Amino acid sequence: MKEVSRRIYELGIVPVVKLERAQDALPLGEALCRGGLPVAEVTFRAAGAEESIRTLSQSLPELLVGAGTVHNVGQAEAALEAGAKFIVTPGFNEKVVRLCLDREVPVFPGCSGPTDLERALEFGLSEVKFFPAEASGGLKTLKSLFAPYGGMRFMPTGGVSTENLNAYLSCPQILAVGGSWMVKDSLIEAGDFAEVERLTREAVETMHGFTLRHVGINCQNEAEALETAGRFAEAFGWPVRDAGGGVFAGAAVEAVKQPFLGRLGHLAVAANNVDRAKAYLAAKGFTFREETAQYDGAGRLRLIYLEQELGGFAVHLTQK
Repeated sequence: MKEVSRRIYELGIVPVVKLERAQDALPLGEALCRGGLPVAEVTFRAAGAEESIRTLSQSLPELLVGAGTVHNVGQAEAALEAGAKFIVTPGFNEKVVRLCLDREVPVFPGCSGPTDLERALEFGLSEVKFFPAEASGGLKTLKSLFAPYGGMRFMPTGGVSTENLNAYLSCPQILAVGGSWMVKDSLIEAGDFAEVERLTREAVETMHGFTLRHVGINCQNEAEALETAGRFAEAFGWPVRDAGGGVFAGAAVEAVKQPFLGRLGHLAVAANNVDRAKAYLAAKGFTFREETAQYDGAGRLRLIYLEQELGGFAVHLTQK
């Protein structure tokens, strides 16, 4: 159960998919994977749900497939038999929750306020769907719930889009967000899976927000580092700042006081969430120097170097 939750957290966005025709399942799933988001919550709002879950589970093992809009035990059992790895309900359905807990399947019941959350706690749940998110007050309401329910993590769904997803994901108590803007009914009906892929990739890139923070230049000693930073300051008027291991010229250039990782130096790439960024790059085949990992006081990953050099530079992810 924890493995599924961890994967959902790393992916950050759960596409909520309505599939009337089971034959659309495979091209839809392939588009999500190509777009960098190998997860789908297939809702029982459409006739093709059960067969779509079966198709996706059997044909795309790299895709994390769950069932959504599950209203009763019968639907939950059908979804699990078809291969669903998690269950999502629009409201708190006690029978469905009991079934999932008995079978050790992750379940995310829909909750919109303290009464629902109290019931979730009674069942030992620590992760729930917050639905309908925007109609229930969005982030403002969620923040009012964080204090009395500090051990709970939420998956807001309903009204989430590229415009507000990072506002939600910036909160530590947000597990992930759910949304359907990249898998619109009209796109699926038209068979426009290229557009699904584009919107998915756009959502993933927006979530990560990768930006170049600074360039590190390897120097042989402190004197050379001071001279290098000084030359940049002379040319561009950037202030010089000694940061211990390196000397910065402005925010964009760091002259490292002794040779470090990277043939030429290093690149610092900032991301909105280093944990999610690491998982995203790992899925692309990149590996990491675990000994370089740095964490904040809450145990969240803040910095880590890639094993691979790019263009002669070592690369490390850093938290924005």
